[in-house]
Amino acid sequence: MKTLILGGVRSGKSRLAQQYAEDSGLAVTYIATATAEDKSMRQRIEHHRTQRPAEWSLIEEPCSLAKTLRQQAREDHFLVVDCLTLWLTNLLLLDDDSRLEQERQALLQCLPTLPGEIVLVTNETGLGVIPMEELSRKFCDEAGLVHQQVARVCDRVVLTIAGLPHFLKGNN
Repeated sequence: MKTLILGGVRSGKSRLAQQYAEDSGLAVTYIATATAEDKSMRQRIEHHRTQRPAEWSLIEEPCSLAKTLRQQAREDHFLVVDCLTLWLTNLLLLDDDSRLEQERQALLQCLPTLPGEIVLVTNETGLGVIPMEELSRKFCDEAGLVHQQVARVCDRVVLTIAGLPHFLKGNN
């Protein structure tokens, strides 16, 4: 099963992904896309690290998500990707403008074919105001597009609000 979990900042998305992984009874690999660029991000990364079970494997991959998923996906395994919007940010900040489209297409092509359980966590940015800055607008546009495309290939799509899951596609 492929699951997309969307929600705002601190909405409970990562906690829900962790619960799905723990309930599966499978070996878990956590794929982190964040990079520790500043103190605040380092604190967020550390918070997530302390919340995860110690026996989970960790892979830090900021850009080559499809490649990592293909390498790690197995029938008897559960993958948690946290998060797609940080992955998107990393790609948008690269000097190579074509890399975003290459990585997006690679993800969309591989995701439906992968064995095992996969949960992708992402921030829903389309519920706020339209940003004034060009890069921020591009980020929101690209995030909305990625979310729509990934939601189409996932079996289950969940929106979290205030820690409560709302099922948009599939069941709980």
